[in-house]
Amino acid sequence: MPSRSLLLKLASAVIFFGAWEIAGRIPVSYAFPTFIESMEALGRMALDGTLVRAYAETLRPLAIGVAISALLGIAIGLWIGLTEWFDWLFSPIFVVMQAAPLAALIPLLVMVYGIGLTSKVFVVCIMAMPVIVLNTAGAVRNTPHSLKEMGRAFLGSRRDIILKIIIPSASPIIFSGLRLGISAGFIGAILAELKITPTGVGDIITFSRSIADYASMYSAIFSIIALAVIFLNLLEKLERTLFEGNVRGYASD
Repeated sequence: MPSRSLLLKLASAVIFFGAWEIAGRIPVSYAFPTFIESMEALGRMALDGTLVRAYAETLRPLAIGVAISALLGIAIGLWIGLTEWFDWLFSPIFVVMQAAPLAALIPLLVMVYGIGLTSKVFVVCIMAMPVIVLNTAGAVRNTPHSLKEMGRAFLGSRRDIILKIIIPSASPIIFSGLRLGISAGFIGAILAELKITPTGVGDIITFSRSIADYASMYSAIFSIIALAVIFLNLLEKLERTLFEGNVRGYASD
């Protein structure tokens, strides 16, 4: 029997797509296609290979940027959470990075790194890394004091306390920060393609808009959202498997 969360997800999807179809048939705007028209356009692009070629271009900076953000973000977050002076020195930088309007920074990246892959990777990192760093630092900083005291009582070294108490205790929240960072990375990848050079899925969106092929434009937007949702759900399932003993809540429950 389907779980309650699965039934709620299916009901939510039916309501959303039904509202989309109705809004397209009214229509709310001449530039707003129906859900069926958008899915037909998505099917055409998938069959003729347009979507595959686009994602081959889009996923490259996304994968590189997310990998860099995950490795550096977790390492820096651990250092910030464990070292007070490092926290004072670097935490404000990542807070500003998270709050700063990214669109204003893209022209600076283009001036320094050009319009190639490097600039797009930097955009993904700027979007993803602050979330990962701040979540990791907060998780490490808020490790229950009683657990650390227990480690010291059993004559554990600082290294033992970090590796065997602090990191395992903080891991679920670190993983949650990683999911949020990857979600931000998807946004950064598409924003980079729209603002720097129109390639990949961003090129489909830009070109379709320019020729008033709104069904293709909306289908491309839908495809990147669907890919992000699928990927984040897979990460959520992996998180549940790795941290099964931790009681966690999700909007989908």
